[in-house]
Amino acid sequence: MNKRSFIKLFSGTAAAPFVSPLMKLLPDIKLKNWAGNFEYGTENLYTANSVELARELVSKQAKLKVLGTRHCFNKIADSTKQFLSMKPAEDMFAVNVEGRTVTVDGSMTYGRLCPLLHDKGFALHNLASLPHISIAGSCSTATHGSGDKNGNLATAVSGLEMITAGGDLIQLSRRNDGERFSGAVVGLGALGVITKVTLDIQPAYMMRQYVYLNLQLDQVKEHFEAIESSAYSVSMFTDWRNNNVNEVWIKSRIEDGQAFTPGPEFFGARAATKNFHPIAALSAENCTEQMGVPGPWYERLPHFKMGFTPSAGKELQSEYFVPRQHAVEAILAVERLQEQVSPHLLITEIRTVAADSLWMSPCYKQPCVTIHFTWKQDWSAVRKLLPIIEKELAPFKARPHWGKLFTMPPTELKSQYEKLPEFIQLCTSYDASGKFRNEFLNTNIFGA
Repeated sequence: MNKRSFIKLFSGTAAAPFVSPLMKLLPDIKLKNWAGNFEYGTENLYTANSVELARELVSKQAKLKVLGTRHCFNKIADSTKQFLSMKPAEDMFAVNVEGRTVTVDGSMTYGRLCPLLHDKGFALHNLASLPHISIAGSCSTATHGSGDKNGNLATAVSGLEMITAGGDLIQLSRRNDGERFSGAVVGLGALGVITKVTLDIQPAYMMRQYVYLNLQLDQVKEHFEAIESSAYSVSMFTDWRNNNVNEVWIKSRIEDGQAFTPGPEFFGARAATKNFHPIAALSAENCTEQMGVPGPWYERLPHFKMGFTPSAGKELQSEYFVPRQHAVEAILAVERLQEQVSPHLLITEIRTVAADSLWMSPCYKQPCVTIHFTWKQDWSAVRKLLPIIEKELAPFKARPHWGKLFTMPPTELKSQYEKLPEFIQLCTSYDASGKFRNEFLNTNIFGA
């Protein structure tokens, strides 16, 4: 039995309120993230199965970080002292039909939430490419899906319940807390432990998904706006070879005035005749259904099915948000690096995200195009490439995804966020001693 299995078993049977560190019993197994590229700085992991127990732990610890589904690729969630993992409260699922909201446990995954929500006749506006991620962690890092008119996942948040550094339980809402709420939603794990999240919902809807192959980059240059606005959600996948976009994934709502009309070609790209994985060499078995087969929103908006390993599995990820008006220039800037980038790349995904009003969101007050890199798991090579890519994107004021790999200097990163001083003040108001801060936050947010 490995250490994680032992912890899971112990947490389900022990009478004690927390799972105490067991690493001395099993010292050969290290805590790692989902992709296996990052080893956490401590193995002191406590699991709380109630808010009351979590409050007790938070109040007693001098330094603490919350560890969720471990989908970040960098140190944003790391700790050298103590981790808290919240056990999802599966019964925390409350739909407010009149207010069009749902309140759930923050540690619940989207893959768990969405079928429950659909069964009640409701849906979310957007989902990320994989449903395996937790709601609180995704919103705290401004994780996103795609769509010209679709904000990131955090834009659906209308309420938060949170444990502060002193162990107090507080509530914040869009209605009652205004700017303070806008600062707290994309909180980067710096404000407290998120225990409940209230999300805006809408009536459930059905979707179809189509894939087109081999879109010439010249077509992207000339028709980028038309391509991205052609359906509810559009993703372009490229390996930057042959002046070509390998695949275009088009996700269309089956509604009057919104449905995409498929044809044999899409701006010169040909319609696929079978399901595809974004990395064409891999089996499409793990991917959501394509070929125009109708299905519920939560089975089409993600690229990958909940029950399968998403993406390539063993990989590294980086992503940069570029203001929408510079989309084509930024894409062409990366394309010029194709001889350096392609040998180390699994695939790049290009998407659009709507503007929002969340202080630390990369889309704060600006619609963006995102250029996402899924790398082979060779950090020594990727570490050398990222500064080159960042230099090419610097003229466009590109912002990195908070939970993915980047090398941008802290001074440059901080200069991108006009509300950073207010965000620091907000964090200090809830956590004056820096209990929830770590090396990543001290370097990129709180450092001089």
